[in-house]
Formats: sequence, structure tokens, C-alpha cells
Amino acid sequence: MARLKEAAEKAKIELSNLLTTDIDLPYITSDATGPKHLHMTLTRAKLEQLARPIVEKIREPIMRTLADAKLTPKDIDKIILIGGQTKMPLVQQYIEEIMGKKPERGIDPMECVAIGAAVQGAVLAGEITDILLLDVTPLSLGVETLGGVFTKIIERNTTIPVKRSQIFTTAADFQTAVTIHVLQGERAMAKDNISLGRFDLTGIPPAPRGVPQIEVTFDINADGVLNVTAKDLATGKQMGITITASTKLSKEEKERMIREAEQYAEQDRRARELAEAKNLADSLIYTTEKTLNELGDKLRDEHKSRIRKAVEELKEAMKTDKTEEINRKAEELRKVVQEAGAEVYQRAASQYAQRQEGGKTSSEEEAER
Repeated sequence: MARLKEAAEKAKIELSNLLTTDIDLPYITSDATGPKHLHMTLTRAKLEQLARPIVEKIREPIMRTLADAKLTPKDIDKIILIGGQTKMPLVQQYIEEIMGKKPERGIDPMECVAIGAAVQGAVLAGEITDILLLDVTPLSLGVETLGGVFTKIIERNTTIPVKRSQIFTTAADFQTAVTIHVLQGERAMAKDNISLGRFDLTGIPPAPRGVPQIEVTFDINADGVLNVTAKDLATGKQMGITITASTKLSKEEKERMIREAEQYAEQDRRARELAEAKNLADSLIYTTEKTLNELGDKLRDEHKSRIRKAVEELKEAMKTDKTEEINRKAEELRKVVQEAGAEVYQRAASQYAQRQEGGKTSSEEEAER
């Protein structure tokens, strides 16, 4: 097997410069009839036919890298090939098709690897000080929010060290504690990403939902250590967690997660839209019921009945996974509430105008006397 692998590699290298090559392996094996020898001619066309499915896989990482950098192939001035595999004419041809320009031929792909390793070694040893090596976050980091949504705080490929903060709030009235669920990944829903840890921030003063302000901060130092803190801006109380293994995934695991995010992008989009629709609907129901309690005596019974009916219909829609139905029922509730509110304000304006008119008439009569 070792001889066969060596001969195959030799043939592949030769076919980068030749159109055909001979493979000659005497005594490759034997059976009852005697020794067996391998004699065959391999053409470049046959090799490219065998290699094409593998070579075509380079399109995905190239386009993903360009997208992460917010660039297009037209933005690239020069292309340098690195590694022995890029000496294959098929690889060079395929890269040219993707990028729309020929790769540079003046630098040997194998020398690129050696030079790059030497430069990095010199930088790490402190012998070169005018070159800065930057590390990046391999996957996005964030927290789980209402509805099981993954809210990203630090995007993938962000240069470290980095520090980012975002303000969140409570999801229920008089909530005195929140759980911060730290996640890593690229999927839209929390359950599809990697859990890095959880911690609780307690002692939040009781208040209506949406009032407390919780500042969540992600801080990654130069060593890749992640510190996550949650701070109640009203009291200054703070809790946190330190995560040292946030990037200890293998290269294959990281690539798999990125591929899955792309593969399930449409499914994730629908799941996120459903979660967001339910969140907005829940918030609308909360504010509507609060308004009913505050202004109920100023609303006609007809409006109260229509609002309560629309609320119940929206609650029923939220039990389903039909985003369009939830949005439709939410819009119907908004319309009913707006109509009722408009009537209340019109009535109040009319009463105010009557009072003003009445006051003016009395003043005029007093003046005539």
C-alpha cells in the first residue's frame, strides 16, 4: 500500500507538467498463480476527472472568506497560491474561474509556506517587531434571548482582543433575576449552537417588564480568554463568568458549524422570524391589556369587546407555528386598539372644545353686564 501511495503521488506531481505518465510497480502483490505487477498509463484528463469533485470544494471557503471580508472577486488585486496541491493545473484553472483573474506564478507555492512559517516564528521570537499577527474569533459569540433566539454580540472573524456590550431587559413583570446563557456558533436559534456556560444576575429591583436595563459585556483578551459580565444599570450590581475554552474546537468542528449555518440558513431564518413574531405579539398583548386596565372606563363596551376578542385570537395564533397568521392577528389587534384610542382622543378633544366654548360664552355675558 505504501508503494502504491508513493507511485500515485509521483504520478500526480508529474501530471502537473506532463499530459501522460507511466506507473510501473513490479511485484505489487501475489496470489496462488504467482506475483502481480502494475503497469498502466495515467493521463492528466483522467486525473482531473477523478480530482474535480474534490477541487470544486474550494469554492465554498473562498466565497465565505470574501463574504466575511465584505469583498467580491473584483476587489482582489493579486492571487497567490500556497501549498503543493495548488500546482495542479486543474486547481489553478478553477481558481481563475472563480476569481476572474489568473493567479500569480512568480512565487513558488511551497516556498510561500516556508516563508510564512519563518516570518511567524520570527515574530513570536521577537526578532521582527514591525509585523503584527492578529487572531480572530472563529465563531460568533452571544446570548440566548426571548423565544430561544441566539443574539450575537461578537461576530465571527472579529479581531481580538475585543470588547462589545449590548443592553437587554426583563421579559416579565417584577422579574428580580435573569439567566445569562452564553453561546458560540452561527445558527439563528440558541438550541443549535454550542453552550459555553450560564450564570444568574440576581437582586434586580422589581419593575414592569422592559424597564430594567441589563448591560451584557463580552470581553476577549489577547489569549482568547472570554469574560462575560451582566450589570444592572440601576443598582450597579454585576455578575460574570470566565470561559477559557471558547475556541478549543477543532478545525473540522468549526468548518462543520459554518457549513451547517449555510445549509440551514433558510430554515433558521423561518425559525427566527417565528420567534420574533411571537415576541412582538406577546409584547403587543401585554401593552394592550395594560391599556385596557388604565383606560377601560373611557372605552365603549363595543371597543372593549372587540379588543378582548382580538387578544384571544392572537393568543390562539401564538400557539401555532404560523408566522404569517401571528403577524396578521397582531396587525388586526393593532388596528382595533388604534380605532378605540382614536375615538377616546376625539371624544376628549370634543369635550375640551365644549368646555372652552362654554367658558368663552360666560365671559362674554359677564362683560355685557
